[in-house]
Amino acid sequence: MGDFEEQTDGDILTKQEIETKEPPMFKVILLNDDYTTMEFVILVLQSVFRKQAEEAQSVMISVHEKGAGVAGVYTKEIAETKVATVHHLATQNEYPLKCSMEAA
Repeated sequence: MGDFEEQTDGDILTKQEIETKEPPMFKVILLNDDYTTMEFVILVLQSVFRKQAEEAQSVMISVHEKGAGVAGVYTKEIAETKVATVHHLATQNEYPLKCSMEAA
């Protein structure tokens, strides 16, 4: 439901509904590789994506077994920041972990 804005039409005051749209959402996806440890993936899920231990373990297993796992769904700017943060942490720790984003 949108907000209302008052408008004058001559001597008549009317209320016109302003339509607000939800921003497009993007999935942040972690991609499997043969070198990044499971422990590091869990650390990334907990520190960058604020996952609890059990959920981080579940996403990590999905990445390991299926080749990819959704770490979270965010607005475009936040998703871009999360992807950049994962790549930065992976590089700092000398892991090839990759992360991507796609429209949800």
